[in-house]
Amino acid sequence: KAYWPIALAGYALNLLVVPLLAVAVSWQAAALLIVVERTGKALRGPARDVLLSEATGKIGHGWGFGVHAAMDQTGAVAGPLLMVATIARQHHFAPAFLRLAVPAALAFVAMAVAYLVDPTRVAPPPPKEQKELPALFWTYVAGAGLLACGFADFPLLGFHLQKTGLAAPETVPLLYAGAMAVNGATALLFGKLYDRYGMNILVIGTVISALSLPLGFLGGFNAVVVAVVCWAAGLGAQDASLRAGIAQVVSMNKRGSAFGAFNGVFGVMWFVGSAVMGALYDHSLVALVAFGMATQLAGAFVFWRLRRPLAAAIAAN
Repeated sequence: KAYWPIALAGYALNLLVVPLLAVAVSWQAAALLIVVERTGKALRGPARDVLLSEATGKIGHGWGFGVHAAMDQTGAVAGPLLMVATIARQHHFAPAFLRLAVPAALAFVAMAVAYLVDPTRVAPPPPKEQKELPALFWTYVAGAGLLACGFADFPLLGFHLQKTGLAAPETVPLLYAGAMAVNGATALLFGKLYDRYGMNILVIGTVISALSLPLGFLGGFNAVVVAVVCWAAGLGAQDASLRAGIAQVVSMNKRGSAFGAFNGVFGVMWFVGSAVMGALYDHSLVALVAFGMATQLAGAFVFWRLRRPLAAAIAAN
């Protein structure tokens, strides 16, 4: 139940690591710093999600997590644009990473202010406490793991664009910034729709994200632009809906463990899927697309099957 200290520690780690990328003298040092930065995200993620789940219960979990995703992606749009502007002027990465220290510091300050405004722990759990994570939760996590396994990471698409000459190097971060803008907007939309239509929205979002694979890796530049939109929209659906579903079926006393397990499985499966797709890229783009679409659609099928059990569990709670 140490939600605030853990979340603050994760943001503090991010604040320390990001500026150090400016002085990394080798790729090994840069890789280590990136791993540490991801560790900070892993540290703060479950605790932050528990705090959000308690607050979003008052306004709708889908909408609340959608707002969080939209704000998160506002930074994801501004960050690459800041990098592009700095590199274009100074032709070097180091000053750009130093400037990223400012938003990292502001994020930590925002969390600290939130803690000072409301330092109490989250509300006590409802009368129906859960002694163990329900079986429904693990089925839900399995579906999310399949989705993550087939979800292509943007750097792989960016690499494909540069290797094939479909886009100039400076266009890739602009495409990513645009994707983050679409992600934020669609997270708000899918979040609102999730509160009304439930798991159907997550199924639709998963199918949309699966379409990004054939469009992005087998099409021309125009198809790639559509693929980026589909990729971002699918990510928006995930950001708004996946955590909302967990908050609806897991009681507060087990929610920290639930978000931790979910983030762990999702991250590992995304890593495994990314490694497989990276290996397939060197041999067959068709095989890469087939693998990604098959696993994502399998995840969509799991979510579709969970519609009624999830609705029944929500009604029971």
